This record gives sequence, structure tokens and C-alpha cells, in this order.
Amino acid sequence: MKRFWLVVAALFLAAPVFAQHPSQDPDEEGCKDSKLITRMKGCRLHACTTKEFDAADIINGPYDRTKVDWPKQSLEGAVEQLTYMCGPTLSRLQIQRNAETALKAAGFTIVTSAREGDENVVTAKKGAQWIEIFAEPWNDASTYRQTAVLVKAMEQELIADASGMEAEINRTGSVALYGINFDTGKATLQAGSEKILGEIVKLLKDHTDWRFEVQGHTDNVGAKAANLTLSDQRAKTVVEWLTKNGIAASRLVAKGYGDTVPLAENTSDDARAKNRRVELKKLNEE
Repeated sequence: MKRFWLVVAALFLAAPVFAQHPSQDPDEEGCKDSKLITRMKGCRLHACTTKEFDAADIINGPYDRTKVDWPKQSLEGAVEQLTYMCGPTLSRLQIQRNAETALKAAGFTIVTSAREGDENVVTAKKGAQWIEIFAEPWNDASTYRQTAVLVKAMEQELIADASGMEAEINRTGSVALYGINFDTGKATLQAGSEKILGEIVKLLKDHTDWRFEVQGHTDNVGAKAANLTLSDQRAKTVVEWLTKNGIAASRLVAKGYGDTVPLAENTSDDARAKNRRVELKKLNEE
């Protein structure tokens, strides 16, 4: 009898150990599902990141075989990214079709729903809210990444001061300024612009030998000729304000560039806002 139980014990110890599939593990601590769409059944939340303001590249069309890549659109705003690991019986096509149906039912417009090789993607949009579901292989199963972007302009929390302007000018020779705002289609300064303008005065008084070209820049909305004229008028308005506040007119030159020198492609509201700016370019000392 003792020999019998020794044999049984030996067989038990030799038997393979079947670990549970990682998709059955608990969700990553601190991670929660999105409020926009529920998760696929049989998937666990493996990772998550949330940013109040960030940028994300969202797939916005079918796979481009000429470039061997998915076409993408860079969006800025509140970004949430969740990664799910799924069980071996769940296919990537199943994830794609479920996401497409669920998003349509929630009132989203499907931007793209496509498959290329082992990758499946659904991108949808409702107003300023974008969401992308990207599924790909993971060992013997699938994983999918869910990226949601609520497009919005960054809330300006830092005001450019004279020292910050000085550092950028010493580094590059020019500085782009935001916060000098004008009425739409006009060269009239809006309230609040005095904060930045006052810092420019301080900068010029700290460096009495510095001279600047005060540049006006617009986005590409409207006729090019009108934008060029408007940007020139706005640059002159800034120069007039500075001269009225103690800066010699001989130290400043106003020039408008319209939409000819963009800092970003004019493909979104945020990009156009970045292009609408006043810029100070240091002139060579005489």
C-alpha cells in the first residue's frame, strides 16, 4: 500500500501545471474602463494612461500601402489610452466589428474601419470626441489599444515673462508669443493682452541695445492678400502700443507675414491657433 501511494504522488508531481491565461488576471491596479465604450468580454485591463492635455496620433483612413503605414492625424486635447489583453478565443476581427457597432449605436461617425494583415482598426468621431480601437496579435491571442481624444485647446497656465523671452531669443534669435489677442478679422487689441505687452516693454528696457522686427502671423482661413494686410496691421498695433509705453520707435519694425510662415499645418483648430501669433525677431545690432 505504501508503494502504491508513492507511485500516485510521483505521478501527481510529474503532471503539467496549467496556469491561467494572462487575460484572466485581475485588472491593473488603478485602471478603469472608459465611459465611452465598454470592454470586450473576456479581456482584462492591462495598462492605462490619462492626460489632461497631450497629443495623440489617430488613424484616420485605410492602410496606405505606398507608405507601408496607417495614415494618421495628430490631435491635441484630453487623452485617455487603455490597453486590454484578451482570451485566445477572441479574434481581432471580432473586436473590430463589435467596436464599430457599439460606436455607431452611441452616435459616433465611423471615420475608418479596416484590416491590414494582423492589425484591425476602428476610428470614430462625435463632435470633438475621437476614439480609436487598434487590435493586434498577442502570443496566441489578441490585444487591443483604445485611445480616446477630446480635442480642445490648451488652457494657458503659464504667461510668458521677460526672462523667458530673453532665454528663447538668446537661444534662437526669435520668440513666438501667445496671449496678444485681437478681435476677429481686426487689428484691435483685446483686453488682457497688456500682460504680454508689458513683459515685452520690460525686456526692451532690460536690453536697451536690442532691436526687433515685430511680426504678425495668421492662419490660412480667408484670402491670402487679406491675411497679409491684417497681419501687417496687427504688427503695427503692437508697435504703437510699445512706443506709447516708453519704447523708442527706432528700435521696432512692424511686418506682417500672413499665413506664409506657419508653425503647424492648418489642419485643425489647435494648429491654426498655434499659427496665429505675434513673433519678435531680433535684428542685427548696428
